[in-house]
Amino acid sequence: MPAPAQDSEATLVLVCRRPAPGTGKRRLAAEIGDAQALAIAEGLLAAALEDALAWPGPVVIAPAAERDRDWAAGLLPRAVQVQPQAPGTLGQRLATLDRALRAAGHRALVYIGSDAPVLGPADYAATRRLLAGHDVVLAPAADGGVTLMAARTTWPELAGLPWETPSLGAALRRACAAAGRTIACLPAGFDVDTGADLLRLRTALRHDPRPARRALLKIVSDTNFEAGQRCG
Repeated sequence: MPAPAQDSEATLVLVCRRPAPGTGKRRLAAEIGDAQALAIAEGLLAAALEDALAWPGPVVIAPAAERDRDWAAGLLPRAVQVQPQAPGTLGQRLATLDRALRAAGHRALVYIGSDAPVLGPADYAATRRLLAGHDVVLAPAADGGVTLMAARTTWPELAGLPWETPSLGAALRRACAAAGRTIACLPAGFDVDTGADLLRLRTALRHDPRPARRALLKIVSDTNFEAGQRCG
């Protein structure tokens, strides 16, 4: 297990679910089928792991369940801490995870999921820089959520926020401001939940040189919609 971050060093936390047939990406699966949705989920996770491998500080992988601890521990060829998520709603799971990591000595924590491959090196560098002067850094998503959330201090109450709804981003900003946190925001991006998002992703990744993104672009381009359209 890597040492906890020093006060000036940010820890990247990848909150993820183990890809499996019939689980996760249900909105996308309704459009393209379970098999293709699974391929997309695997490609998205590979892109997030690519970012974790490049992260200059400590990395935590937070799988959705304790049973996936060994799976998570073998995902990267570098030292990582594995901290499985506790049961509960997404807000409850994130709150419990944040408390556990801060109790273990981590201070500045940068949370990402596995569904926003448009996040790039410039976004991560800006996050680390902005955390030096702000309590919270958020990356808004086009659907009203966030693609990245970082804090160098404890979060305000997370469990009661409208997670997985279009009002999450605004509610999170209001909660942080009400708690006296200073906030900085990155440029808006998007996460991948629907077939329309795949079309946006194809354009966004067209010139991305990162290997996992190139592989993901190939998966997206080979994906067929039920109506017979191809993403590529």
